[in-house]
Amino acid sequence: MPQSISHKLVVAISSRALFDLNESNAVYEEKGIEYYAKHQIENENKILDPGVAFNLVKKLLKLNDSEESVEVILLSRNSADTGLRIFNSIQHYGLNITRAAFTNGRSPYSYLEAFGAHLFLSANPEDVKNTLDHGYAAATILPSTSLSAEAGPLKIAFDGDAVLFSDEAERIYQQQGLDAFNQNERIAAKKPLQAGPFKAFLSALHHIQQRFPAESCPIRTALVTARQAPSHERVILTLRSWNIRIDEALFLGGLNKTDFLLSFGADIFFDDQQGHCDLARKKIATGHVPTGISNE
Repeated sequence: MPQSISHKLVVAISSRALFDLNESNAVYEEKGIEYYAKHQIENENKILDPGVAFNLVKKLLKLNDSEESVEVILLSRNSADTGLRIFNSIQHYGLNITRAAFTNGRSPYSYLEAFGAHLFLSANPEDVKNTLDHGYAAATILPSTSLSAEAGPLKIAFDGDAVLFSDEAERIYQQQGLDAFNQNERIAAKKPLQAGPFKAFLSALHHIQQRFPAESCPIRTALVTARQAPSHERVILTLRSWNIRIDEALFLGGLNKTDFLLSFGADIFFDDQQGHCDLARKKIATGHVPTGISNE
């Protein structure tokens, strides 16, 4: 009988998010696909250095120490030939990644549904946008010199509007200003926000968290939002209506999020606004979520 991974949290990741492929990508951009293929084959036994999302993946896979609850899938624009170097590096680091799709230049997002992926992390903005447009959570892993800590629980931080929630309230803020936004949120405080692209991913994390006592859970989540009172209530009641636990909620009223992300110890942060991401990525692995009014 065919195997199933539908009971697991499934995270798909591109080779450029997992490993440092800057040198190889420069060959591709400067000399084209044939030179790139030759370069990868000639160096297929040269182990790649970890990329921005490497330690995040290690922590995700470590969740399987307790029970098999996470599957990491490699989705790559490489061919099977050029992808051999990627798998050699995966085996070198002892990463339990066994399933992959190599698409030889095509965008790999079309395989997300077949794998049942809850999240796709990629260094290719076009692939991320295609994924989001088809209803799946995705983020562009931004260049960063910061890797998450290898020890400790997995800590994931999310922006709220346009990430966990829809951008319905953010649209009012950007089109009509803060006063109109606050007035709307007071009136609609008891009306749950619509789901954003990362709700299903947060829900899958929550499902794993429920298997552990709160004090020893290997996953910790945080909402890090520019909202402040009085717009906090609608967010809290929305999460309550979803029956989803969020461990920490930071309502910052426009303060720089980066210092708070460091205090939380985030392994990765997801935000829809490029400006917030550019500040955070200097110190924390960051995924830009190119959706909502801020990216139109």
